[in-house]
This record gives sequence, C-alpha cells and structure tokens, in this order.
Amino acid sequence: MTPEGSSMLLPDPPHSKKTTPPNVRHARPVGRRTRWDLLGIHLGLVCVCAGLLLPFLWMLSTSLKTVAQTTETPPRFVPHPWQPQNYLTIFHYPNFDMVMLTRNTLLIALLSVIGTTLSSALVAYGFARIAFRGRGILFAIMLATIMIPFPVVMVSTFRIFRWMDSLSAAWLGPDNCLQMLGTFKPLWLPAWFGSAFNIFLLRQFFITVPRELSEAARIDGCSELMIFSRIILPLAKPALAVVALFSFLNVWNDFLAPLVYIQRPRQYTLALGLQSLQNQHGGSEWHLLMAASVLVCLPTLILFFLAQRTFIRGIATTGGK
Repeated sequence: MTPEGSSMLLPDPPHSKKTTPPNVRHARPVGRRTRWDLLGIHLGLVCVCAGLLLPFLWMLSTSLKTVAQTTETPPRFVPHPWQPQNYLTIFHYPNFDMVMLTRNTLLIALLSVIGTTLSSALVAYGFARIAFRGRGILFAIMLATIMIPFPVVMVSTFRIFRWMDSLSAAWLGPDNCLQMLGTFKPLWLPAWFGSAFNIFLLRQFFITVPRELSEAARIDGCSELMIFSRIILPLAKPALAVVALFSFLNVWNDFLAPLVYIQRPRQYTLALGLQSLQNQHGGSEWHLLMAASVLVCLPTLILFFLAQRTFIRGIATTGGK
C-alpha cells in the first residue's frame, strides 16, 4: 500500500514500447528535396539558359570579327584578332544613320507608351470598378480581339488611314497636318485607343485594390475621375510599369507596321534600317550588321535590368487576391 496522494512510477511493460519499422524510420519527408534533386534542377536551368543565350553570344562574337572570318568554315566562335572598331564604323556607314534611326524609333515608342498606358488604364478602370449593363459581354468581345494578329487587320487599317487622308485633303488641301500615310501618326495613334492585353492586365490588378478606398473617397466627395487619378493610379505603379515596358519593347522591335506606313528613308526606324543595311551592295556585311544589331538590342536589355524589380512585382501582384 502506498500513502494517499502519492504516486508510484511503474516501468512500461516490454510489449508497450513504441518501435518504428525500418522502412518508415528512414523515409524522406514529403516535399523535401535532396541535394541531388536541386543539383539536377539547376543543371537543367543552366542548360536552358545557355541555349537561349547562344544566339546572342554568337551575334556578339560576329560583331567583333572581320568580314572574312564571318564566312570561314568551320566557323570560329572566338574572333582573332578582335575588331571593336566595327561599332565605330557602323555610325559612319553610308545610307545608315544610326542616330536618326534611333531618334525616330524613340519618338514613336515614347508616344505609343504614353498613349497605351493612359488609355488602357482608363478602360481597365471602367471594366473593373464601374458596374454597367453589358460589361461582361463587352469585356469578352475585347478579350477576343487578342487572338486577331496585326497582319489580319493590316489591309483594313491601311484603307482607313487612306480614307482619312482623302477626307483631309478634300477639306484642307494636300500635305496638311492631318495627313496619315507617310508620317509617324499611323504608328502611334492606334496606341491611344488602348490595347486588349494591357486592358486585361490592368483590370486584373484594379480588381485587387480594396473597394473601401473608393467608397471612402466617394464619401469625401471625389468623382470617379478623381478616384482613378488620385487613388487607383498611384497604387498601380508596378502594373503600369509592366504595361509601359511591354509597349516599349513592342514598338522598338516592330518591323511590319513601319514597313507598311513609312515611305521615305529619313523616316525609317531601327528595324527598317537593319533591313536596308542587310540588302546594301548586293550582299550583307555580317560583322557590321551584327554590330548594329547589338546596339539595337542593348537599350532593351538595359531597360529590363533597371526595371527588373518593378517588372517582377507587377507581374506577381496582377490578378492576385
């Protein structure tokens, strides 16, 4: 007998001890990767990145070669001797004004970026924050236009601009300020009517903004335009930066639209300038063509790395609740 209130510690019986089966004791927890798994993933990513970088590295290598080394067999990846003066030669090459081409492209890109960013944000705000009859149907029709590429509507758009030129010529005479064809207007004016993809992107971001902010602003007497400009746009800077970057890259690399609407060499963009450089003298001087291509690609690479954090944050927060 033991005193009342006291306790006696009795050993566990032999058959009550917990044992772990050998196949469970050394099992790897679910979701944990080993070093070999991570090493395989990183090696795979390195191989994919190397495959994507190879054309750019070859372009850079060719830009530092002589004209004879660009056509030798077997091809030489590392040039010897290096020819960095190719980058200076391209600025003085006949019928290829690098400064003029860059100025024309930057002008079109700047007007297009401003237009598509403002117009797409305004339309996206209407789809995201303003309830009206038929909003879902209109949004679905707008999304369907994403599947229509530019070559499909190229002829129709050209005929519209030509019709506008005929009307302006009848009212104001030839060579008036409203003339479209042969100018930069057809390249940047459509951007001021919004882009379906950019509208969708911004709408998904505007949906995530709490409606309590808009309701509080309405109580204070703000109109929809004031709510849009003072509350929504400041919060949407990452998404707006993504739209601006996409628009800039699209205009910077565009070749078909300038080919259709531009008629004089002094209005050429960089894409058309590279094409004309390739066809000069009955052949291509590949070392100079690659040097010009490197200079054309350089601003887009610099812009992406400078805006990388904003770009990733805008993509990550778009559409997330």
